[in-house]
Amino acid sequence: MAAAVGIAPERLISAYQIHSPEVVIAEAPWDATARPKADAIVTRVAELAIAISTADCGPILFADAQAGVIGAAHAGWRGALSGVAEATIAAMERCGADRSRIVAALGPMIRQPSYEVGPEFVAQFTSGDPENERFFRDGARAGHALFDLAGYIAARLAQAGIGRVEDLGRCTYAEPQAFFSYRRSVHRREPDYGRHLNAITLAG
Repeated sequence: MAAAVGIAPERLISAYQIHSPEVVIAEAPWDATARPKADAIVTRVAELAIAISTADCGPILFADAQAGVIGAAHAGWRGALSGVAEATIAAMERCGADRSRIVAALGPMIRQPSYEVGPEFVAQFTSGDPENERFFRDGARAGHALFDLAGYIAARLAQAGIGRVEDLGRCTYAEPQAFFSYRRSVHRREPDYGRHLNAITLAG
């Protein structure tokens, strides 16, 4: 990954992810054995690649090219619901970014046709905001629903004032030839599953 983004391996950093809205601002590389517990990283340091790991959750990469500020967020359903995207935007603003200029990109994640959830899951999203019902449709099993994680993340970004959101539209679960998937590995009873690394860096 370091080679892909054109930086030295020691300048590729990631966090110890905990499915939270926690964000850290990186001023320099840190030791891989002492990674901070967070689900998003922001930096304004050139040639410092920030990365997050996913295996069905939503990766979001952010950039304000004019300010020279970037961010990377791991948005599983818990992080998305608790505001990791908004926390990342706020941290970028503290570094000089302007949310009206920020571009956000959504990478491969599990998509609605493959993301069946139970009624208690739906309740967590709709109890606080009934309008979140629009991100669910009936599942194959009675009482279950299909959740649109990407649509939910995109809506949160738009509500936060991000004017441009790009979505690759790729599904980790439905494309086994291209992507790892935690949920697919469970359904297939595979011994383990792989992880994706999603990274962004500022050119020097």
